[in-house]
Amino acid sequence: MEEKRNLDGFGVVLLVLAATVMGTNQAIIKLVNDGLQPVFAAGLRSAGGTLLVLGWMLMRGQRLDFRPGTIRAGLLIGSLFGLEFLLLFLALDMTTVIRTSVIFYSMPVWLAGAAHFLLPGERLTAAKALGLALAFAGVVWAIVDRGGVAGEASLLGDLFALGAALAWMMLVLVARMSPLRVVSSNMQIFWQVLISTPLLLGASVFFGPWVRDFEPVHLFWVGYQMVVVVAVGFLVWFWLLNRYKAAPVASFSFLSPVIGVAAGWLFLDEPLTASLVVKLALVAVGIVLINRPARR
Repeated sequence: MEEKRNLDGFGVVLLVLAATVMGTNQAIIKLVNDGLQPVFAAGLRSAGGTLLVLGWMLMRGQRLDFRPGTIRAGLLIGSLFGLEFLLLFLALDMTTVIRTSVIFYSMPVWLAGAAHFLLPGERLTAAKALGLALAFAGVVWAIVDRGGVAGEASLLGDLFALGAALAWMMLVLVARMSPLRVVSSNMQIFWQVLISTPLLLGASVFFGPWVRDFEPVHLFWVGYQMVVVVAVGFLVWFWLLNRYKAAPVASFSFLSPVIGVAAGWLFLDEPLTASLVVKLALVAVGIVLINRPARR
């Protein structure tokens, strides 16, 4: 197996771009929700992503890998992916991009806590435990504090964002602990979009009409999510994890909530209060501490 590299300039540029794509995606989902029902839009995104990821794999000469022992895990990881984005799209329909970004991108916090008990060699150090406590405090504060913006700070929306973060965490654990760990990252992503497509489209019938105040720009943003977020962003992120050492790659995850908060403020005119900045700082500092390499 090829030894993973230390992070270089090319890797840093790609990581910043990937974090920007993921961070601004919250604002784009919010825009799409104005024209399409959230769960239906999530299903459309997965459907288009399935075709694009499949095309990429075939273009590279990579065969679909349904080896024995991976099918149940593939169904599970696809179901978790569908649950994650069902909850995320609904959260962004109920609460602000700023609040959702603070809560949703706390996923590394919950993953670090779970990994301490479930993954060998990933026990919490004193610094990581401090990071976990800081980020946990920031998320709880964000959920409890309504922020004086009634109607834009839905408790149910905040809880959906937290549920999406937990589903994301469980997805990562399945990828690490199940037989899927032996298949390529492209195949893991293919399982996620393939299985989530019928689940999301089927669930969408329970969430009202598929079309709201639809305009052509909404279709453009759905296409952007298919191509840039799923087919490029997800694939690049997994490629970086496979090419470079995990700790420095993971440390860039703190950029996504920062960019998400900035996108909500800049593009959607969402209120950015001092207390929200403090909550974001707690989560970001916590993620940095959790991903900080231990000293030898």
